[in-house]
Amino acid sequence: MIQLIGPGGAGKTSTGALVAERLGIPFLDLDTVFLGRNGDIGAFIDRQDYGAYAHENVSTYLHVLCEHDGRGVFALSSGFMIYPKDVHPEYFRIRTEIEQSPTTFVLLPSLELEVCVPEIVRRQNERAFGRSPAREEAVIRARFSRYLSNPARKVQTMRPIDEVAGEIVGALQLGQKAIRSQSRIRR
Repeated sequence: MIQLIGPGGAGKTSTGALVAERLGIPFLDLDTVFLGRNGDIGAFIDRQDYGAYAHENVSTYLHVLCEHDGRGVFALSSGFMIYPKDVHPEYFRIRTEIEQSPTTFVLLPSLELEVCVPEIVRRQNERAFGRSPAREEAVIRARFSRYLSNPARKVQTMRPIDEVAGEIVGALQLGQKAIRSQSRIRR
């Protein structure tokens, strides 16, 4: 399972679909799966609350892992990696596994806050979710350091999408070569 994490507007869906196509494996978007199982995310949060959404989102993630045997390129929801540790009985374990996996990538337009913020706000406003630019800016500013401190490999997305996907595919291929090399040495 290749997992892409980062803020909304970072390019997880576009990049993930292209990486999956190049590797010939399924692409799964957690937000889309959640929508199919539970309806509109905003409406779900309005009916319940953000904690209930986070809990159900973790359950949705577990469902997808089981359904797809842990195979595919998976774009996680923007807040998935910053939920409270006790939001779901399995969450802390899952989050730790995602953070430590060599096939997890953090997508950000830039590793510099003052470059990343306006780009995320611009991209989110193009998506017409109806959120104010001030709210989008507040969200990315609040979460930026959490994304940056995640131990997974960082991929900057302010360039053509085929280059971004190429970097991820290349990193995966290098990782596979290293594993095969270590196997031969142990024999």
